[in-house]
Amino acid sequence: MCHSALMPMWAYDDDTGMDPIFELQAEICRTLSHPARIAMLHLMADEPREVGRLAEAVGISQPNASKHLAVMRSAGLVEAVRDGRGSVYRLTDPGVIGACDVMADVMRRRLARLAELSAAIEKTGNSSVPTT
Repeated sequence: MCHSALMPMWAYDDDTGMDPIFELQAEICRTLSHPARIAMLHLMADEPREVGRLAEAVGISQPNASKHLAVMRSAGLVEAVRDGRGSVYRLTDPGVIGACDVMADVMRRRLARLAELSAAIEKTGNSSVPTT
């Protein structure tokens, strides 16, 4: 299977011996590295949205929202669909929300563990952090 069309040319390198799925996962993780993009994805999971509505809901400027959407379009996470005179953006695969939810659960567990460690340190009055 030729997967080079699914990845930017800089990411495709047969010489690494790396599983192409790992390369694709890394590309998606880079794309999702901005919280505004994750928030926009969650909004589009509810319904397709115009750039202006996304920008307003996330609290960013419309040009900034357009830039984030371009990054997500390039990665294949969203697509623009003509709607009358304008366009609305929608998810290409709603499963990405499930992946975001799994990562959010990982982060919640990590934060809970850090809170436990912090509480243990405060309780003992010891400033050295135990290793886990």
